[in-house]
Amino acid sequence: MMYMVQAMINISPEANHVLNIVKARYALKDKSEAIMRVVEEYGHDILEPELRPEFIEEMKKVSKEGTVRVTNFSEHFGL
Repeated sequence: MMYMVQAMINISPEANHVLNIVKARYALKDKSEAIMRVVEEYGHDILEPELRPEFIEEMKKVSKEGTVRVTNFSEHFGL
C-alpha cells in the first residue's frame, strides 16, 4: 500500500500558471497530479546517480557477485 504525503504549499503565480498548463495538457484531475508529473519528468535530471532507485538496485546486485583476486593488473587485463 502506498501512502501519499499531503502538503500545503505556496507557489508564485507563474508556477501556478505552469501547473495549470501541465494539468490541461496531460488531462490530469488536479494540480497534485500536475506536480507529480513535473517531478517525475525532471526528478531524474536533478537526483545524483547514487540516489536513484535503479542505481541502488544495481549496486545490490553487484555486491552479491563473486570477486576475482588479481595479482598483476596489467597481465590480467592484457595491458
